[in-house]
Amino acid sequence: MRKLLKYWLLLLLLALAWAPLTASANSTHIEDGVGLFTAEEIQSLEKKAHYLSDKIKGGVYLVTTNTNSEEPRKFSDDYLREKVGNDNNGAVLLLDMGQREVYVSTSGNMIDYITDSRLNNMLDQITPNLSDGQYYDAATAYFDQADAYVEAGVPGGHYRIDEETGKITYYKTITWMEGLIALLLAAVAAIAFFVIIKSKYQLKLGTYSYPYQENADVNLTVNENQLINSFVTTRRIPRNTNNLSGGGGGGGSSTHSSGGGTFGGGGRSF
Repeated sequence: MRKLLKYWLLLLLLALAWAPLTASANSTHIEDGVGLFTAEEIQSLEKKAHYLSDKIKGGVYLVTTNTNSEEPRKFSDDYLREKVGNDNNGAVLLLDMGQREVYVSTSGNMIDYITDSRLNNMLDQITPNLSDGQYYDAATAYFDQADAYVEAGVPGGHYRIDEETGKITYYKTITWMEGLIALLLAAVAAIAFFVIIKSKYQLKLGTYSYPYQENADVNLTVNENQLINSFVTTRRIPRNTNNLSGGGGGGGSSTHSSGGGTFGGGGRSF
């Protein structure tokens, strides 16, 4: 009886030890190096990450660590670059338990979806949960907020700000009304062009001969333009001095260069 009890106890311990390993092996978007989540929580977060990754045609990730000695921004950028490559669509949430910092790194279209103001709102929900030890709630807020921003689309008048040069790049979006108006104008112009040409050249074949010999003279002139000087004007946008790394305001997204790629994002302590 005692041997049988030991046997079942050993099987139970093996099952408990195998459960998180199995969950981690089946997860491609969640890397819980610290062990903050249960196997069921990892599976739930993996579903959210997989769904959002398909929606943005890229990759959305979450990683936890307590051994990182680099700056959270550099760690996050490098991690995201390894997953999706430079300038491809993606985002990663880093929970650095050793330095007690949270950081969100974005790339590709996620830079435009998660603007500075949207990132501030996201961190406002994530950080208190982390301070309270509610790690699953913090991770859920990250995925749900990111999904909501992707669903809402890039805000009107959006722009990117290079934090090193101050260069502003505007993001132009065409609304469905603008597209419909452009389509109607193009159709009207095409019909008008067809009617005018048809009315001018209603000639039967064989009844008209074009006097090409009389009208074959060609006069060519040479026109030269020389570019003397060109100028590119940039202005530096003051950086936000609050606790958000890579700050900024309005509908813009602050960007920086790292490892040959362009990244957005920011973070806070908790």
